[in-house]
Amino acid sequence: MSAPDLVVQRIGLADPLAAPLLAGLTHEYRVRYGAGADREMSAYDGSEFDPPDGGFLVLTSAGMTVAGGGFRRHGPDSAELKRVWTSPAHRRTGLARRLLAELEAEAAGRGYRSLFLVTGPRQPEAHRLYAATGYDQLPDELTPEGQVLSRFAKTLG
Repeated sequence: MSAPDLVVQRIGLADPLAAPLLAGLTHEYRVRYGAGADREMSAYDGSEFDPPDGGFLVLTSAGMTVAGGGFRRHGPDSAELKRVWTSPAHRRTGLARRLLAELEAEAAGRGYRSLFLVTGPRQPEAHRLYAATGYDQLPDELTPEGQVLSRFAKTLG
């Protein structure tokens, strides 16, 4: 997908443009992780992704959401990336890299100096993406349920 076809839009989670992303991500988490997906998708209030502390972006093509994600405050000068998703029909076209660059710029513009994120063990493509785009892998985290979560961080600027 060529860059001229894409439009970057700053939205709230309640915006209709977020609906395909949230539905697609929920479906994907259910397939990969089962019942825990619903718990993850409802773990954060949508207002955490609103300015000034958060942000949510979608990439659209012909008015349709093809990728998106957001960030929320993680610490005094760090934000956490969440809900990063690309439509299955548009994967392996560079959209995830473009989205990360847009999210990083948006977070840096809000004064954040670093980004943090957590991804699950059944998302090897996410691990590869973050490693390839300059994120450092931190020690894994073990949830109370015994699930291993991979943690990544990147200094902005």
